[in-house]
Amino acid sequence: MKPAGVPAFNSHGVWAIFRFEMARFKRTLAQSLVAPVITTSLYFVVFGAAIGSRMAGVEGVPYGAFIVPGLIMLSLFTASLSNASFGIYFPKFTGTIYEILSAPVSPSEIVLAYVGAAAVKSIVLGLIILATAGLFVPIQILHPLWMIAFLLLTTITFSLFGFIIGIWAKGFEQLQFIPMLIITPLTFLGGAFYSIDMLPPTWRTVSLFNPVVYLISGFRWSFYGSADVGVGVSLAATLGFFLACLAGVVWIFKTGYRLKN
Repeated sequence: MKPAGVPAFNSHGVWAIFRFEMARFKRTLAQSLVAPVITTSLYFVVFGAAIGSRMAGVEGVPYGAFIVPGLIMLSLFTASLSNASFGIYFPKFTGTIYEILSAPVSPSEIVLAYVGAAAVKSIVLGLIILATAGLFVPIQILHPLWMIAFLLLTTITFSLFGFIIGIWAKGFEQLQFIPMLIITPLTFLGGAFYSIDMLPPTWRTVSLFNPVVYLISGFRWSFYGSADVGVGVSLAATLGFFLACLAGVVWIFKTGYRLKN
């Protein structure tokens, strides 16, 4: 319960944190947007033009267009984790986290501000990459509402996960550990550039234990109507990951894990 005199929802506090994070985003605009767009363009040059022109379509979709949802998901995973983890780690590093914790802002409002800012940055990046992809290959979105739903849910979920990583990390090296050594490999092995139906039966079964498969599959279904697993299963897996991350954040503030010591 908040102290007497503190409003039910401290919109000014949330807005202050959110605005600070967005200001940092503007200062690093080249690093935040230009670099991922250039990297995505190179993916299309190499995979879409050089390799895709020599491949038949995948599930009736030209290969260059088939990899678009996977590329967007790869960028969203990386950007959401990076933005949210650095956003909360930097106050820990400078010591200003104690000022935030002692301010009349509740834990839910702190999470809302940091995760909201990280999600907005990632969504902007995802939409820019989608527009960039449209310059290289023809794109159709058969289920736009589902596409937006998967985009928002995935971005918020990985921003929550990044927030947890930022609390857990003791140094800048640990901030990069999970994104570089776990998330990126899982994304490449999760059907970002191929359909897992193309794999031998044994490896296809193994791939189903990769949670990223369900995220990419559901997002790709919203574009082309084809998926490696059922869209309902993909949505359930994404919601399950979201609830797990949310529970992790609640536990952190309840116990003060790496916040109060």
